[in-house]
Amino acid sequence: MEGLDEMKAEDVVVIDLVGKTSLADMMVIASGRSNRHVGSIAEHIMEEMKNNGHGFPRVEGMPSCDWVLIDAGDVLVHVFRPEVRAFYNLEKMWSADRPDEQTAAPVSRQ
Repeated sequence: MEGLDEMKAEDVVVIDLVGKTSLADMMVIASGRSNRHVGSIAEHIMEEMKNNGHGFPRVEGMPSCDWVLIDAGDVLVHVFRPEVRAFYNLEKMWSADRPDEQTAAPVSRQ
């Protein structure tokens, strides 16, 4: 997303969610230096989506701007303050390979 670069978002990570969840196909995680920076990044991304014909995404967290979630359907964008990002550590949760449920050993019922 060009808006993240334009707004000088830090530590941008893109996670492919295909096959991991039906929530979205991609998750973007970025940091802002302060509450004000997080809010500015989120507003810029929402404006960019609207201008590119993606409509109006659902947004959570704008009043406090510690963590703003932008749900654009197939893409989820999380913009955090660094401390909040470290606490929730979404990269670890969503980047980890999940065991294939089909290869799991069957449970014996006796």
